[in-house]
Amino acid sequence: MTNETPDDLTRHATKMAKKKAARDKIMATKTDKRGLIIVHTGKGKGKSSAAFGMIFRCIAHDMKCAVVQFIKGGMSTGERDLILGKFSDICEFHTMGEGFTWETQDKSRDIEMAQAAWAKAKELIRDPSNHMVLLDEVNIALRYDYIDINEVVTFLAEEKPDMTHVVLTGRNAKDELIELADLVTEMELIKHPFRSGIKAQIGVEY
Repeated sequence: MTNETPDDLTRHATKMAKKKAARDKIMATKTDKRGLIIVHTGKGKGKSSAAFGMIFRCIAHDMKCAVVQFIKGGMSTGERDLILGKFSDICEFHTMGEGFTWETQDKSRDIEMAQAAWAKAKELIRDPSNHMVLLDEVNIALRYDYIDINEVVTFLAEEKPDMTHVVLTGRNAKDELIELADLVTEMELIKHPFRSGIKAQIGVEY
């Protein structure tokens, strides 16, 4: 129960009407549509989770899409299991990594796998029937120079089909990629349960 008077409600309605008119005026200028380059980076949790949210939106709209995982190995995850089990007809899913470099302890093998993942990514991006392609943890491969950032930026700028969205995740995104991107989100770490001794949990991290 509020103590607002009729005058308060009238003022509120007038204020909201002005906001709506201003918003509608801005929206009327946004007429362009094109495929976006989207980067999720930062030390905080949620980069891949947010990217998979967009992949599932594409699936829900019956739009063909694809995922290439650059670093994550063969561990079962909810996203991969659901896509492979229910939506493989509309979403290709390729896990090309073998784990983080401190797990494999084989730099030449890591480079080989990252290069293979990038080759697959280029193939999927070049296919104009893919509405969205997610390159999960590609920023890690770029950070360690397993893939040449200049090659990635040039490919995205020159060969990506006009209406294809490409999402690139992973912390420490290169400046060149951030400069090229249309949408960049940095996940900021404020608190994380790992620091309190709590391990990654099913349904939260994977």
